Amino acid sequence: MPSTFAPPEIRRRPDDGVREGDHGNGRRPPTDKRTGGNGDGDNWDARPKGRRGPRERLISARIGLFFALAADLLFFIAIVSAFFVSRATGHFDAYNRYVNDWLPISLPSILWLNTAALVLSSVTAEIARQGMFREHDALEEWIGLGRPLSKRAGVWLSLTLLFGLLFLAGQVAAWKQLAAERAHLAGNPSSNYFYLITITHALHLVVGLGALALAMLMLRKGRSVITRQVWIDCSVWCWHAMGVFWILLFALLEFGQ
Repeated sequence: MPSTFAPPEIRRRPDDGVREGDHGNGRRPPTDKRTGGNGDGDNWDARPKGRRGPRERLISARIGLFFALAADLLFFIAIVSAFFVSRATGHFDAYNRYVNDWLPISLPSILWLNTAALVLSSVTAEIARQGMFREHDALEEWIGLGRPLSKRAGVWLSLTLLFGLLFLAGQVAAWKQLAAERAHLAGNPSSNYFYLITITHALHLVVGLGALALAMLMLRKGRSVITRQVWIDCSVWCWHAMGVFWILLFALLEFGQ
């Protein structure tokens, strides 16, 4: 778990008489040294009851994202299952001959470049995500000496957005190329599934771009370091998931026909 920083009011335990772990001998209890990752004494559990610390906020956000991505995964699994069923399904013609209407299509070569652009976008996004949890710079942001983490993360996220837009532009070029070759949506089932899979993934990727754009906005407008860390972390993991989905779908289209 990456290290996040808790504000002073969260790290202090209220003095309400006998402290937990203090049996009346006047000595303070030992400080909890557990942290969320690479920290050195963030004292995560020393906070008032009912208030969530930075680790809990990050875990809760990741759990919510996990369930959303799990629903997306089931959706794509349903499409892939229908792909294989349709590929194996045929019918009998008037002469009682079994006919399979599935005709494999030749994929545009630009899809390989699109895949490379998406992989590079995940690399730049991950650099931004890991950079947000550098303890020394995060401490500087916390005490108000500047925003070194946010500035560097903003640069890497800008590159991620650029690669993502290049991917979408490449997908549009692939659709136009297939249309020029008369591989239209109303053609054979293979072309139908190509458009269904690529357009559906593109729509999901647009949502991912929106999440990255909101994360960049939070880098500028978010006052809390923890809030900025959570936004960057979750938006980048969402982007990684879209990249993994595409690689699996592209392999299906390239080798599964």
